Amino acid sequence: MSIVLSTLKEADHENRVALSPAVVSRMVKDGYQVLVEKSSGEAAYFSDQAYTDAGAKVVDRNTAISDANVIAVIDRPDDATLAKLKSGQVLIGLLSSLIDPDKMEQLAKQKVTALSFELLPRTISRAQSMDVLSSQASVAGYKAALVAADDFTRYMPMMITAAGTAKPAKVLVLGTGVAGLQAIGTAKRLGAEVSGYDVRPASKGEVESLGAKFLTSSVSAAGAGGYARQLSAEEQQKQQEELAGFIKQNDIIITTAQVPGRKPPLLVPETSVKEASAGTIFVDLAASDLGGNVAGSKPSETITTDNGARIIGAQDMASQLPTASSEMYAKNVQTVIKSIVKDDALNIDTDDDVLSELVATHDGEIISDRLRKALNLPVKPKADESTDTKEDSSDDTKDQSDKKEGA
Repeated sequence: MSIVLSTLKEADHENRVALSPAVVSRMVKDGYQVLVEKSSGEAAYFSDQAYTDAGAKVVDRNTAISDANVIAVIDRPDDATLAKLKSGQVLIGLLSSLIDPDKMEQLAKQKVTALSFELLPRTISRAQSMDVLSSQASVAGYKAALVAADDFTRYMPMMITAAGTAKPAKVLVLGTGVAGLQAIGTAKRLGAEVSGYDVRPASKGEVESLGAKFLTSSVSAAGAGGYARQLSAEEQQKQQEELAGFIKQNDIIITTAQVPGRKPPLLVPETSVKEASAGTIFVDLAASDLGGNVAGSKPSETITTDNGARIIGAQDMASQLPTASSEMYAKNVQTVIKSIVKDDALNIDTDDDVLSELVATHDGEIISDRLRKALNLPVKPKADESTDTKEDSSDDTKDQSDKKEGA
C-alpha cells in the first residue's frame, strides 16, 4: 500500500481531531502508513503515545503535510498550510467550500484534490456512513440540552420534595433533524416537558416517538429526501409569527436550523426575544459569523438581554465533547478514504454519484455542481448525458444546499 495518510493539529479553538487512535489502528492493519502531527489529539484526550501504540508515526507539522498523500482535518487549515499542499495530494475535511469558494479555486490551481464534507449528497443511502454533518449534529444536539440544563435556574424534571413541588421545565426544540431529535431525546431523559417544531409534517412521527409533543406548522417546507427546503421571505415571516406564541410558553428554546454555506434562517426575531420571560434560555446551534436562528446571538458567546433572557451562541457544541465527536468523525473519514482508494492507489471517480458532489476540486478543476454555482461557473455535463441535453443541464440540477440540517 503506497497511501500515506496524515492528520494535523487543529487551531486552538478546536478540540476535535480528524483521526482517532482506534481508526488509525484499523487503517494501519489495512496497510496504510499514518502520520500524526505531534499533540494533535491532546484536546480530545488522545495522547501521542496512544497514536504510536496504534501504529502511527508522530511527526512535526511540515512532515505531516509534505509526506502524505491524503490529509484529514476537521476545519480548513490556514492559508500558510494550504499553500504548502502539492499537486496530487488529497485534503478531506469541513472546508467551508460554499462560504469561501475562492479558497477552493486556489486549491484547484494547485491541483490539490479537496473533499469538502459540506458538499456531501446526504440523501444517497451509501453516503450516510460518510455524513460528518449528521454525526457531529448528533453530538451537538445532545450537548445543547445539557448546556441549557446547566444554565437554567430551575430543575429540568418535576421534583416533589418536603418543601413543595417544582414543575418540570418546558423545552421547545425548533428544527427536528438529527440535532433536534437528539436534543429532544436528551431533554426528555432529563425529565423536561418537551415540544418539537418543524416545517416538515413528516417529522411528526419521529418527534412523538421520543415522547415529545409535535407542534404543527402552517408553513409546509418539505423538500427532496425528507429535508426542508429554504423558505421564502413571506413564509419566514409567517413562521416567525406562529413561533412567537410557542416561544412565550417555554422556558428553554433550542434552535437547530442550518443551511450549509448560507445564512441560517431567523426563527426567533428580536420581538420574541424581548417578550421572553426573565430566565428564559435560548441555545442557538446555528450561531455563526453568518448569523443565527436567534436575533442577537453570537458564536461562542452568552448574552443576557435587558429583560433577563439568556442567548447562548452554541457554535462549538461538538468541539465541547471532543472525544466522542472525534471518534465519529474519524469513522466518517475512514469510510471516505475507502471509497477513493482502489487497488492500493488513489482513484477519484468524479462520475460517481457521491464523489461528484463531495469532491470540490480535482485535477485542476472545480467538480461539485453546488460549488460551481457558487463560483458562477456552468454546471459540468454528466458523462451519460447526450450532447442535446448538456446545454440545459444547469436548469435541471437540484441545489442540495437548500436542505437544512436540523430543520
